[in-house]
Amino acid sequence: MEAAPAEEDRQALVDRLNTIARELRIVDLQMIIEAGSGHPGGTLSAADMIAALYFHKLQLRPEEPEWPDRDRFVLSKGHCIPIVYAAMAELGYFDEKELMTLRDLGSRLQGHPDRTRLPGIEASTGSLGQGLSVAGGMAAAGKIDQAGWRVFCMMGGGEQQAGQIWEAAMFAGRHELDNLCGILDYNQVQQTGRVAERLDIEPVVAKWRAFNWHVREIDGHDMNEIVDALDEAELVTGRPTVIVSHTVKGKGVSWMELDPAWHGKAPDGEKAEQALAELRSGGA
Repeated sequence: MEAAPAEEDRQALVDRLNTIARELRIVDLQMIIEAGSGHPGGTLSAADMIAALYFHKLQLRPEEPEWPDRDRFVLSKGHCIPIVYAAMAELGYFDEKELMTLRDLGSRLQGHPDRTRLPGIEASTGSLGQGLSVAGGMAAAGKIDQAGWRVFCMMGGGEQQAGQIWEAAMFAGRHELDNLCGILDYNQVQQTGRVAERLDIEPVVAKWRAFNWHVREIDGHDMNEIVDALDEAELVTGRPTVIVSHTVKGKGVSWMELDPAWHGKAPDGEKAEQALAELRSGGA
């Protein structure tokens, strides 16, 4: 790993990533508004981490999506794929004009990621709980091949209620998959209400540690903390890492924040204009 950048360079990195995250939120919401459907709450909460992953951490070649030495990213909470599409377009995986085909019949940009349609997507996900198993399998294959690439997997808070998450966690911990980094976008709200009120996942940090994972707990909207956590994960040996990223569902749009009504509904009319105006002005 390269030496830590000078303070000036680090601040420039954080500023750049914050700017990108704001732009990704705007594009993400424009896509969902155009489609007339989608999941704004969980895409907006994930924007800061997605910016840091795609524009700082992941080793990728957009012009060569199948580059063997690329890092792999699995979005286990697949309904939040629009924010990833926004990042991919910005990186050059496809023309930005294609973004506005989100959820159209025949589009490569479906409401859940489809690896058979869009180069750069590593796994078709959306059935919650399955993504970490896919990522764990990739990481195990990387270990067998003695490869240098790493695997990252983003999960949702409500998704931690799925038993398959813990089967995969047990597998990865048992096999010491230190090339695997899980990211819990812990945005507090699931489809029908607060996670704590539906089926509380606490003490979630203690649970991950019990499965032999290194755990880093952060403010998922603090870019300094995000970058630190992603960099730290590369230094961990002998066990996988999970970043418990505390976020706010609907981040950046005041009246969407922590409101389960905006889990899977697109704003329209005046509400759409208000949402975009808030994001363009720097968020709530």
